[in-house]
Order: sequence, then structure tokens, then C-alpha cells
Amino acid sequence: MAFGKILKLSAISTALFLAGCGGGDIVISTGNGATTPTTPTTPTTPTSKCPSFAKEGAAVGGISKTICEVSGTLTADATFTSGIVWALSGKVQVGNDNANSATLTIEPGTTVFGKSGADFLVVARGSKISAVGSANAPIVFTSVNDMIGTANDASAGQWGGIVLLGKAPTNKCDAAALANCKIEAEGNAGPYGGDRPTDSSGILKFVQVKYAGYEVIKDNELNGVTFAGVGSGTVVDYLQVHNNSDDGVEFFGGNVDVKHLVLTGNRDDSLDWADGWTGRVQHVLIRHNPNNLEANRAIEADNQSSKFDATPVSKPRISNMTIIGNAFTSAAADSEGILLRAGTAGEIYNTIITGPKGMGECFEIETPESVANANSGKIIFRNSIVNCPENFKSPKDAAGNTLLDVAKWFAAQPDNSTADPLLGGYMPAATSPALGKGYNMQNFVDPWFDNVTYIGAFDGITDWTKGWTHGLHASNAALTACPAGTTEVASLTGKLNCEVKGTLTSNVALKAGADYVLNGKVTVGGDNTTSATLSIDPGVRIYGKSGQDYLVVARGSKLMAEGSPTAPIVFTSLQDVIGSATHAGQWGGIVVLGNAPSNKCDQAATTCSIEAEGNAGPYGGYKADDNSGVIKYVQIRNAGYEVIKDNELNGLTLAGVGKGTVVDHIQIHKNLDDGLELFGGTVNVKYVVLTGNEDDSLDWTDGWNGKAQFLLVKHDAANTVTNRGIEADNQSTNFSATPLSEPTIANMTIIGNTFKSADMDSEGILLRAGTSAKLHNILIAGPKTDTGAMGECLEIESTQSQALAASARLVMTHSVLGCPEPFKGTVSSTMTVKQWFEGQQGNKTAADQAAVLNGLYTIDTTAAKDMAAVDSFFTKTTFVGAMDAANDWTKGWTTGLGN
Repeated sequence: MAFGKILKLSAISTALFLAGCGGGDIVISTGNGATTPTTPTTPTTPTSKCPSFAKEGAAVGGISKTICEVSGTLTADATFTSGIVWALSGKVQVGNDNANSATLTIEPGTTVFGKSGADFLVVARGSKISAVGSANAPIVFTSVNDMIGTANDASAGQWGGIVLLGKAPTNKCDAAALANCKIEAEGNAGPYGGDRPTDSSGILKFVQVKYAGYEVIKDNELNGVTFAGVGSGTVVDYLQVHNNSDDGVEFFGGNVDVKHLVLTGNRDDSLDWADGWTGRVQHVLIRHNPNNLEANRAIEADNQSSKFDATPVSKPRISNMTIIGNAFTSAAADSEGILLRAGTAGEIYNTIITGPKGMGECFEIETPESVANANSGKIIFRNSIVNCPENFKSPKDAAGNTLLDVAKWFAAQPDNSTADPLLGGYMPAATSPALGKGYNMQNFVDPWFDNVTYIGAFDGITDWTKGWTHGLHASNAALTACPAGTTEVASLTGKLNCEVKGTLTSNVALKAGADYVLNGKVTVGGDNTTSATLSIDPGVRIYGKSGQDYLVVARGSKLMAEGSPTAPIVFTSLQDVIGSATHAGQWGGIVVLGNAPSNKCDQAATTCSIEAEGNAGPYGGYKADDNSGVIKYVQIRNAGYEVIKDNELNGLTLAGVGKGTVVDHIQIHKNLDDGLELFGGTVNVKYVVLTGNEDDSLDWTDGWNGKAQFLLVKHDAANTVTNRGIEADNQSTNFSATPLSEPTIANMTIIGNTFKSADMDSEGILLRAGTSAKLHNILIAGPKTDTGAMGECLEIESTQSQALAASARLVMTHSVLGCPEPFKGTVSSTMTVKQWFEGQQGNKTAADQAAVLNGLYTIDTTAAKDMAAVDSFFTKTTFVGAMDAANDWTKGWTTGLGN
């Protein structure tokens, strides 16, 4: 924290304290000049801008509105108006326990803040809160740190939180005397519980609660919002709890219902229940901090900690929930999904649980009582997707015996899956298995639920979090200043332009609201030293002004470029962003350098350093699982300049990149050289679009051993310059070098054109220089017209690659060729490429392109190989090629395809 802001915060806290002491006028100076108080000659009665239940507090830097401070107990109705900023001082209580009942009304757009951890809001039994914001004007509860701009991604516990105390039942009450139940809530908030299940504590709608969760008493932090004995007459809709140091929301008994709940960056459990909660919840997004800061469980669920079989048993119904974990881990806790324990029951429907490598278990049932509930049908978990590094954890008894095989139990529930839900951020892609697979809760379970057809919190089209939440969306407003690590330059695009230049030796985040300019070779980190991460927001546009402008990610550093299905990240040329004519080679491209193996390394050496193309830097090493970051929902357009003579850059070069890197939903469009080239490494790629590239679309060499699925190659429809859909080598100077290039590729469509020159023409696949490959569900087709035709669609060249084909190490199955010239060459003295292809399982040739494709979509009915049975990376399909009409994964985020 800057020293000036420490002084400012200290001044605010002191002034607010003194204002409560009744003294004289208080004057604060946070600048360098002295302030001399003046004594009025005639006594006057000061006029406060605050209502009678509050007093005026000191100004907070950057806030022009009057600040009114509230303390103690409100025993009459009160309103927090939006024209005032409201400060909580200590425990502020609405009403006394079932006495002096009051209603606190909060207007849309109002901000309420706590100055310290001891400041929190309690709504006592019999009283109400009416906090009704709107999508455009949410009500915000936050900290003074946030008000002065010092709260950040790592902030939490800067004030208390909100506690609602109701008169609905809890299993900590004596069931024979519910009307007289009084249970003391956490944080010394007050008593709760009773015999009124329909009790109302008011309404929370379009409300944010940020940076709360202070330890009010030792070992007892407040939750963001605590619902203790809160009844179903209470309305909770569109509620976010962000960066709470304890749980996001916790339910202690009661039966309050919630819709549209967002829980982000909370340090302990995001959603916690205990003591007999029987409410309903629908439309829930839980996301642990994406920068892998502290987190624990998305859901921690109990019946009662001291009496597991207490009644009423906790048994909520939850539907349409998306849980996204992170990689946080510590000795005390790690990021996990759902834990059901201590005798809880519950019904979970239409839920997605997913997370990155390093996340803990995603679904666990613990304790014999909860196991019994699972076996008896009191726990339901159906129409849901669990796709995590560690999907399930099973409970064991003291002797180590498994009480319940949770994986088998989950698989036995109706319509459950462990498939990749295909999320971009938290939104499902157009072909996500979550879409169209939801359970009809309204008709079959409870009419309270909205009738939806999808699994998870979102339908892939409508994002109900927009406008009223914090930290999920880049601001729609233009940035007023360039982010740290970038420099403002003259705008060429009508918005703020920020230049990125040189070597980035610390983390840089490219925020939405500006366009970013690459100046020359921009390198993220030094080679395995001064490592850095370049993060890019969804929807951001980065451009190069000339061919010398390109981006390199050095070994040991990361590119975190994760767009979304509705807001892809775009790398392009100046001409494109100003609306001028575009073509290939207008800027450089992207090079990612990793520490994974290449067969150009000396396999006996302890280090490896190979110079990449384009003077980008060294790559290679011995870390097969090396992680260079995330490239997801990204377009790369108009790149491929000849940076040095006879050495053009590819659109995306992955050199020695490891399988810890995520490359998913990417498009390289109109590159002068190859679209995507892989030099060794183990990286896997999925959902790749390669359009209008002027050399090879997919090129590999030097020992690439990754996997790839769903690749669409489309040569330019105007029959401009192009070459091969795939050009594949082992190593150009040593055809037998190891590790051998041997990727597994499935579900690829290559659509050629009629381009032909003295040097090259539009072709399908060329395998040569000793490469091997496992090719399945491939479709290659191209045109034949009066003026020209596509070249050969399948060729195997070099005796080493031909020998691999003849020995059945190089394979191609369940594939279709609809080409004017399907084959070229031989694989041995007794076998042509045609005979080799036709001799393998499921292959066929078709009359022409029209017989196999309708535009981009497969119409051929050849049976596809079940790739999911080969490896869990792959998705099972019913079609060969990249997609059919029912599975168009290119929609919404690509360019130049007409979709």
C-alpha cells in the first residue's frame, strides 16, 4: 500500500472515530499544507445532511457524496438513500430480538461500507431488510479500502458482513418447543430459530457483498451473508459475495430460497449449509480465484456437527450450478468441489463441476450417515457433469474399507457425465455437452424452479451476471489510463491505445477498454529467468503495425489469453483495426517457447536450447508437462511476416511446448506462412480453425507427440495462395531422430481449393521425413472445376515414413477422401498409398466434395471411431471430420466462416 494512502486511511478512521465523540468541528488535511481551524464568533447549530438515525462522517478520498455513519440498533424504520454513502460503525442491528421491530430500506445504487472488521450489519428476528437494487444500479456492501481504491484481487476480511436472523426451524432447536428456540448466531450476532418456516426477513435483490469476513471474535469469522433460521418468506435473488475471508454464504437451518447466486474468490467455502436447511437454489456460479489465490470447497454441507441424525435433516434442492475451481493448495486446505458430510441429505441437479490441474477432489461424500442417505435416495445427484483432475473421493472406515464407491454411485445416477463441459470462462460453447441435457425441474421436481434445458448456470447465450456483479466482466467503459507495464501512445483506433514493448520481466495484464499495440519483438520473460505472465481479458484486441511486431513467450513464462465464446481475444494487424484492406503478412505472429522435449536435443544432455524460427529465442527441455499458460477463444489474423530473410513467422508457433499448456478454440486466419506449427513438445490442441493460410495450415516436426481433435482447415474460397492442410515431418536432417513425431489426431476436415503454381498447390496431407501419426475420423475434400482442381489429398513420402505405414505404426482409420486426386505414391514396392488407405478399418473414398460435405458440415455417414475409448482427452463423436450441422463448435467466436 502506498504511504499516502496509509495516511489517508488512518485519517479517515481517526476522523470517523472522533466524529462519534461529539467534539467540535473536525478538519482533515491529507495534503502537505497546514489547516488552521477557525472559531465562529456567533454560536450556530450545525445542519447535518444525514437523517436523525445517523451522523455525518469525514469525507473519503474520491467520494463526492456525503457520508453518513450508522451505529447501534435501529428501532424504527430507516432508509439508506442512494444520494448518500453509508458507513457502518460497529455492530449495526435492525431491531431488537422480536422487539422494536424495524425495516431497513436501501435504495438502488446505494453503497454501504465498513471501516474495519468490527463493522457488520445484523437483521434481528422480527425485523426486515429491503435492499432492492437493479441490474444497472446494484446495492454494494464493501470496505473502506475499496472506497479509496486499495482493495484488490487478494483483499478479504476488511469488514464484517451481513447476518439475517429469522424465526424458521433449525435442528438445533428442541423440536417440542420450537416457538421458544433461541440459538446464538456466529460472531455474537444474536439469537435465531423458531417455528415459522414462512418467516420473512425481507429482500436482497441485485446486491454485492465484497471484501468481508473479518474475525469478529477469535476463531469466528463472519460469512459474507449468513442466513440463520431464515424463512421462505424472505426473497433472495441476484446476490453476489466476492472475496470473503470465510464462507461466501452460509445457511444455519431455515428454508430460505435463493435464485441467481454468484460466489467469487471466497477464501473458505463458497456455499455452506448446516443444522437442517431445506431451501431451494437455482442459477449458481461459484468461481474460485482465477489467479489460484486461497480457496477451499465450493460447497461444504452438514446436517449437524454434534448430532449427525438431528431432524429436520438438511436437505436443500439445488439446480443449474456451475463450479469452477482453481489450483490453490496448502497444508490446511485446497480448492475442491462439493463435500457432503455430517449426515446431510440433498438434491443436486443440472450441475457442472470443473477445474484446472492441481485442483483437489470435485465430489466427495463423507461420514456413514451421509453414505446411508446416498444409498437410500435421500441424496440425489443427476443430469450433471463432473470433469476435474480428481473427479471423486470415496469415504473409508477406520480400517480403510471403502464405504461407498462415489464414482460408481455418480455414474449410476441418471444422465451424469464426466465429459469436458467445454466452458469459455464459465459460458458453455455451442457444442458443450451441457446444452440440451438438463432435467426439467419445473415439471418433475418443483414448480418453483425455472424451466431450463441445460446443465450448469448458463445457456451459452444469456449471461445473467452482466451489469450487476463485480470482477467477472471487463468494464464496458473505456480505460482512462494504460495498465502497468504498457505505455499510452497516439490512438489509431478511436479508443485508448497502449503500447507493449521490449521484454516483460514482471506480470502484465491487458485489460478490456483499450487496444494494445505490439512494438517490435515483445517477449514475455527472460529465458527460464525473470519469468512473467501476460494476462489478457476476454474481448481484448492486440495489433501489430508492421511485420517486425510479434509476441514471444519465453521458456518459464506464461501467456494467459482466455477469451470466451462471445468475446474472443483478437490478435491482428493495424490495417484490420482501422478498417483498411487486409492480407497475410501484415504483422508477425505469436511464438510460444517451452521446456518440453524435442528430437533436436541431445538426449544425453542435461540441458537443451534450440533457437526458434524468427530469432524468437531458445526452446526445448525435459519437462513433458511444462505449462506455458492458456490460449483459448483466440483469433490470430493477417500475420506471418518474413521477420528475417526466408524465415516467415507462423500464425502460432508452439516450440517445445508441454502438455500442461491449454490450447483450445483457436483460429489462425490468413497467415503468410503456416497457420499452426509445432516443433517437438507434447502440447495437446482442440477446436482449431485454420482458414486462408498461404502455406501449410498445420505443420509439425522435431518430435511432436501431442494429441489433437476437432480441426477445420479451409483453404481460401477465392483460390488464392495455399499449400497443404497438413505437412508433417520427424526431423529434416535426421529422419530417424527420437522421440519420433507421432501425434494422434482425430476429427479433422480439410477443404482445399484450386490454387496451383510452379512451387505448390492446394493439397491435403503430406507425411514425410520419418514422421509417424495416428489419424482417425479425417475428412479431406476439394473442388474440381473447368479451370482447375485441388491437388493430391494423401501422400506418404520418404522411405522411413513409408516403412512406418507398411508396418502399421502409422495408421489412418475411419476416414473419407472426396478429392479429384485422392492419392499419390507408394508405401512399399508392393503397396500403393491407395491400397494402404483402403486396407485399414472404416476408410472409404467418395465421388467428390459434394458427396461428403455441405459447406463445412460432414454429410457422409461413415461410422466414426470412438476416440473416447482410446484416450480421455478425446470426445466421442458420431461423425467423421471436424463437425456436422448439429455440432458446429465454430459459432460465435470465429471470423470469415459466415457463421
